[in-house]
Order: sequence, then C-alpha cells, then structure tokens
Amino acid sequence: MNDSALPDKFVVTIGRSFGSGGRALGRIIAQKLGIGFYDKELLIKAAEKAGLNPDFFVENDEKMPKLLGGVIPYSMGFYPMSWFGGNSTASDNIYQAQSDFIRELAKTEPCVIVGRSADYILRDIPTAVHIFVHAPMESCIDRIVERCEATTRAQARQIAERTNKLRANFYNFYTDKRWGHATSYDLCLDSSLLPMDELADLVIEYLHHRLKK
Repeated sequence: MNDSALPDKFVVTIGRSFGSGGRALGRIIAQKLGIGFYDKELLIKAAEKAGLNPDFFVENDEKMPKLLGGVIPYSMGFYPMSWFGGNSTASDNIYQAQSDFIRELAKTEPCVIVGRSADYILRDIPTAVHIFVHAPMESCIDRIVERCEATTRAQARQIAERTNKLRANFYNFYTDKRWGHATSYDLCLDSSLLPMDELADLVIEYLHHRLKK
C-alpha cells in the first residue's frame, strides 16, 4: 500500500542521464512507498497490449524514428504521425503504444515510471511529479564501470555520451521540451551529492508537500 498521506493515484516520472543512477533511485522510491515501478517492464506490457513484438520494442527503446532522423529536425517537437497522413512508422507505433499504456497506468495505480518521455505524456496530470537525475560525467563513468557495462573508463564515457544523445534525440523529437533542461522538470537532482537512499527520502518529502491530501 502506498503512503496514506499521498493521493490514491499519483505518478513519479524520472528522466535520467546514463550512469546517473536514475533507475536505481526510481526503484528505491517505489519500494519505500510500496507502489509500482515501470522501466523495461513498461515496454513488455505496452507491447503485449498493442499486440506487437516485445523484442522490437526493446530494440527501438527511446530512439527517434530512423526514417525521419535526417529529414525533420528533432528539436521541432512535432508528433510525426501528422507528417504522413496516417502511414505511421514502426517507431510511431511503439511510441503510441507506450503513451497509451502510460496514461492508463496514471489512471489506475500510483507508480514510478522511468524514461519514455513520461513527463511529457503526463504533463496535464496534476498528481504527476517529474524528476530528472544527472551527475558529473566522471561519477557516471564510475557507476557504469561498477555495473560492469564497460571494461574501461574510455568505453564507459563513449557509452554514456552515445546513450545520452539517443535519449535527447528521442525526447526532443516527441515533445516540445528539451531533455535534461531544468525547465522541463519539477526537480533536478545531482545523484553524486547524496546517497541514493537519502535522495529517495528527499523526493518522498517533496511528494508529501506537493501532493498531500
């Protein structure tokens, strides 16, 4: 059960730079509050609901449409369906299925959602709180190496820079905001400054002030 001082339905969305620990923070928040946590799981559930292949969802996760990548500037923030008169790309189908599932979640249960431009999808929901987690590159590199996602610091830096670019392109393409920019979120947290458990408590305290009944 979620904290009784909070609404029956609310959502915490978490954007994150790669290696900042945003997913880990989201999971801790969800555990402390006893609510749902959705990251990769969201892709599988959305794919199943849409009748699409989950593997294809994972392969194209948080990537802007390849067909449009060299044609329309991703900073325009237009939804690409409008450019094709109904002939959507596979990326459009993935984004639409995720968006529909995210909106459904917001209506049915309190939860934490990581990535997938969930903050923009739920921008009109008053009980949605939007967070961005970042950290200095050296701190991100430390975490990437610790997670055994790279064998050298140079490789870790390359992975972080490439992933951040993909996430920014995806977010900037599908929204009218800027990925990682403070004005796009309610809270921006540097995960290198406090232990994750304390950051989670800080976020929960903020939720109590923002969403108290």
